[in-house]
Amino acid sequence: MKFNELKLVEPVLKSIRDKGYDTPTPIQNKAIPQILKRKDVLGIAQTGTGKTAAFAIPIIQLIHRIDSSKKGKSVLRALILTPTRELAIQIDQNIKEYNKYTKLKHAVIFGGVRQGSQVAALKKGVQILVATPGRLLDLIEQGYIKLNDIKIFALDEADRMLDMGFIHDIKKLVKLLPEKRQTLFFSATMPTNIVKLSSSILNNPVRVEIARNSSPAETIKQYVYFTNREKKVDLLDFILKDKDKGQAIIFVRTKHGADRLCRKLKKRNYKVDSLHGDKSQQQRQKTLINFKAKKRQILVATDIASRGIDITKLKYVINFDIPNIPETYVHRIGRSGRAGEEGIAISICEPEENSFFKAIEKLLKVPVERVKDHPFPQTDKPMSAKEKKEWNKEKQRRKLEFIKQRKNQKNRGKKR
Repeated sequence: MKFNELKLVEPVLKSIRDKGYDTPTPIQNKAIPQILKRKDVLGIAQTGTGKTAAFAIPIIQLIHRIDSSKKGKSVLRALILTPTRELAIQIDQNIKEYNKYTKLKHAVIFGGVRQGSQVAALKKGVQILVATPGRLLDLIEQGYIKLNDIKIFALDEADRMLDMGFIHDIKKLVKLLPEKRQTLFFSATMPTNIVKLSSSILNNPVRVEIARNSSPAETIKQYVYFTNREKKVDLLDFILKDKDKGQAIIFVRTKHGADRLCRKLKKRNYKVDSLHGDKSQQQRQKTLINFKAKKRQILVATDIASRGIDITKLKYVINFDIPNIPETYVHRIGRSGRAGEEGIAISICEPEENSFFKAIEKLLKVPVERVKDHPFPQTDKPMSAKEKKEWNKEKQRRKLEFIKQRKNQKNRGKKR
């Protein structure tokens, strides 16, 4: 099926053609017709499948139909709630592109920056608003936003939203929305707490599911290199220089680890920046702009960016640190292989992380291809006393993190 067969109006189709799109992705093909029929939709699709366009395009068309004949100050009709500022900005940018010819008024609000410019945009009148929960509630309490006229409410990255502790904020916001509304609920995974949340806010929804839960896109090829901790940077250098790797996002565990690896790569003459939560919003945006403009070859990031970077042609994702939560691996590598493009995910695994990678393969239900022909193979060389002490601390930290996240996923709703 083509986009011109999805009953889209000409202004929307024209903007899609301008982007060079002809055929919708599976999630778009299934979700767009149902949303245009004003159905509540429960969408389950991993990152990189074109999910944003699957709800942004029909929202624009529906609000265009509602408000096309109305004059005067624009009224807020659609609210899109998302967990992170990076993702909010990405969604707003997509709306800007698909809204080129309908010219609806839209805005994005998020925390971490002064609210002045965001409030100024709201005062001019907005029809579609993209928001993170904290700033949205804050501006509602200040009287700058009213949700009385909302016709469509979209909740994106619901599982990530709950992982970040936003369940209470979501429930608070839902109470402020009109009962008579269309609700769109999108999530990459469907654990029990997500199922409960969706059933509480959706009305007889149409379920749209692409691929199995917690699985990467089929366009991503996966490889793993086994080595020792002290050789990781050397192996990373070897991988980056082996053929022309182009741009790559390298994921690490911690903020300090991101800055440390960034410094080491700069010493080896790579054009690299780091991205993590300790950087200001302005710094993070500048870093992303430079990376998207290909002024940087490498972006070293923590998991805060694993669902907030939208670069269609990005081919390489490298796990410098293996995540101890298997689902995190799926979200990380989903930054490549987007919109049907080919992606390559490379993991660098040290002995102390072998068990983490086994858990990842158990989730994937398929083995990841081992790359054995490299100059830094994993050995049984024992760690020094200092290395062992550092690793035991790190292992305990990861264990506590894992227990905390699992406990939160099961009990957060009850505690609230």
